Amino acid sequence: MSVVAARPAGTAPGRCLHTRRLRRPARWQLWLGWKLSWLTRRATGGGERGGATICLLGVGLLFVVAGLFGAGAGAARVARQQARVAADLGALAGAARVLQDEPVTCARAAELVAANAARMVQCRIDGLDVLVTAEVIVSPLPGMTRSARATSRAGPLRG
Repeated sequence: MSVVAARPAGTAPGRCLHTRRLRRPARWQLWLGWKLSWLTRRATGGGERGGATICLLGVGLLFVVAGLFGAGAGAARVARQQARVAADLGALAGAARVLQDEPVTCARAAELVAANAARMVQCRIDGLDVLVTAEVIVSPLPGMTRSARATSRAGPLRG
């Protein structure tokens, strides 16, 4: 006849009866458990270690690309405004000398356009009005070069 001792309350089958602590697994159990968990992770696809890192890198790359395109759009907008200002000031400078001949008028307009970091593309006199077209070269993204053009008219006020 075998005698089976009853377990005290609060003890589980995997616990020591005397200390109520978990028993330390043997070395072979640790090795086998590690191997089995590795095989299980590989078979079921449950090994998502490093998945958050890849997602974070993807989100970071998205922010970098969006920032590059935002900076490119901002650079193009600044260049367009710079071309407008250069054309406006060139037309006003030319209008101040419109009563002189066309080369003097356009030379003065070209001076102010160049002082505003632009290039004068066209200068035309239409009666007492001066039309100036200025161009600014901009590089919104590396390897991409665009030009922003603006035309302004200046002359006497008509009523």
